[in-house]
Amino acid sequence: MPSGIGASYRSLADDVYKSTTVAENKFSVIESVKKAFSFSSGGAARRSDPLLTRTDAQQATPEGGAANSTMPSDSMDDIELRNIQLQFPQARTMSREDSQLHEERVETGRGSVVVAVQGNRSRPAILTYHDLGLNYVSGYQTFFNYIDMRALLENFCVYHVTAPGQEEGAPTLPEDFVYPTMDELSDQLSFVLSHFGLRSVIGFGVGAGANVLARYALAHPGKIEALCIINCVSTQAGWIEWGYQKLNTRHLRSKGMTQGVLDYLMWHHFGRGTEERNHDLVQVYRNYFERHVNPTNLALFIDSYIRRTDLNIVREMDPGRKNNTHTLSMPVINITGALSPHVDDTVTLNGRLDPTNSTWMKIQDCGMVLEEQPAKVSEAFRLFLQGQGYVAPLTENKMANYRRASLEALDVVSKLQTQTPAPHWSASNINITENPISEAVVC
Repeated sequence: MPSGIGASYRSLADDVYKSTTVAENKFSVIESVKKAFSFSSGGAARRSDPLLTRTDAQQATPEGGAANSTMPSDSMDDIELRNIQLQFPQARTMSREDSQLHEERVETGRGSVVVAVQGNRSRPAILTYHDLGLNYVSGYQTFFNYIDMRALLENFCVYHVTAPGQEEGAPTLPEDFVYPTMDELSDQLSFVLSHFGLRSVIGFGVGAGANVLARYALAHPGKIEALCIINCVSTQAGWIEWGYQKLNTRHLRSKGMTQGVLDYLMWHHFGRGTEERNHDLVQVYRNYFERHVNPTNLALFIDSYIRRTDLNIVREMDPGRKNNTHTLSMPVINITGALSPHVDDTVTLNGRLDPTNSTWMKIQDCGMVLEEQPAKVSEAFRLFLQGQGYVAPLTENKMANYRRASLEALDVVSKLQTQTPAPHWSASNINITENPISEAVVC
């Protein structure tokens, strides 16, 4: 006979099943009902409840009491949650006080910029540039401190470039200061490379910073070995963007960080529905934009960004004319988030790049990919560098997982080869090689 809920039963008759049964263990359906009512009823009401009396249970047997259906009630003291304490996550902070970073101010033809160096300077160089409203601390600190990126950076040195006036605690720029255009911001990178004695770098930019790096790569293709750009816009500003940003710059100059400017910045970085995805992360960046951004300097940076010109890059499919085409000649990985407002812009850029050396990647369930999906971005960046010939080792745990999977696959193959004895494999004589990312990847 099938067992009941919370107990198993046996029939009182030998050959014919009857509905009269006797519970063989401690709990029964009636006991389950008792305990359910005990949470919602008082003690007196619980004792007087007809569902909890012996009469109903005794009527279930022919003798009116062959089975005692009222089991002793278990004490609830041993399962009450007495020692549960709420533990709140530690507050996320963005601080410049990092012993692994060393800031230097570099003089350029259009003012000075702050460059933060992270890592051994004898290693290959990665040059980063941030987006609107951010700097190297708020834009890259969390991502480059991610565990996979820390393992990767053992073989690289990162140079974080901050746009003029966008660093932490920057004083307000003078009223007569003419902020550099996007092309002039890209020209400043030549002074940075010269200051640190860098022959070539790997570019890593987000948003406005990606546009600056793309301009520098077009003007100096021999200085950029590979380019990783996130939410990059290759066209000039449209009328809607121009109108919104003009209104934002006016508010930033006259009223400071208003609610309208704050909402636009949150949309620019995260897209829509961010509160539902990650409320804590939203509060961190809202607090940062309100308290740690110089509104006047940000207005100048935004004004320069909306005055940008088109990159004028063209996809040329004729092999004989590719050398004369104005496009990014170095390997490019073009990344965006599925919830980002810049997805269409990255698709437009991808359509203008050479498909033989570019990859477009859209990461699901995120808008600000470095904050919401750092694992996927770091893995994609590692494979991208490995495809360019750089040594980009995995962490020990991931390497162990890859080796374990390889050993299991080799064991299956050896079992199928029954004609010859299977060779002895060990983790020390297996060389695992991964291919670079394909033409288009959606994670």
